Formats: sequence, structure tokens, C-alpha cells
Amino acid sequence: MKLIVAVIRPEKLADVKRALFQVGVTGMTLSRVSGHGGERDVVQHYRGESVVLEFHEKVRIEMACSEEYVERTIQAICEGARTGDVGDGKIFVMPLERTVRIRTGEHDNDALTAINADEVMRQTQLEMRVPKLEAL
Repeated sequence: MKLIVAVIRPEKLADVKRALFQVGVTGMTLSRVSGHGGERDVVQHYRGESVVLEFHEKVRIEMACSEEYVERTIQAICEGARTGDVGDGKIFVMPLERTVRIRTGEHDNDALTAINADEVMRQTQLEMRVPKLEAL
């Protein structure tokens, strides 16, 4: 089992979520965070003063994955989050010693598998094939 933590651009969250659902990853925790990596500082003017914004708004996604889902999860995050510009984010993969589902008491991989993962994956793939009708 692994704990996967991804820090991405907020505007790419919907794309990342869609890509994760397509590969059957449905459980995640999101946090709004600020960070500084390779991006340049931004200078803005506020009430006649120059303000340097060193930290940029990001979204932190955390998910626990069984070994068979690790690579597909990483690929889905990369596919959904990549713009090709500095600041696309990072993915961190850490070993996960133990997992317990509180509701049922299930442990480890049994606690990671979502009850509706197959259903969500099928629905997402169906939505990708059916074009949305535009309102007139």
C-alpha cells in the first residue's frame, strides 16, 4: 500500500479528478494549500504598494492506493494536471503501513477498495463517449 500525495494547480483539479475516476480511483482527500516551487514570484500592486506574492495557491490531493493502483494513479494525475509550464506540481509516493476502515473494521487493501469503484469507472467512461448537448 502507498500514500500518494499530489500538489497541483487548482484549475486542473476537475481534469485530475476525471482522469482518476476513469482508472477506478475514487477515494481522495483535498486540501487548499499555498506553496513555492519553481515559479517566479509575482509582484502585484495593492493600494499603491508593491506586494510580492511568494506563495501560489495549489490543491493537495491525498489518496491511499493498493500496489496495483499506484502506477495508474500516478499516470492519471500526470495526464490530468500537466500543462507543460513551471508550476504543474509534484507527486509524492510513500509507503503506507496500515489502513483501517472505521465503519466496518476492514484492514489494509480491503479497507482501500471503494464499494462503487467499478460503477464510477463505468459511468465516467460512458460520459466520456457521450457528447453533452448544449443548451440553446
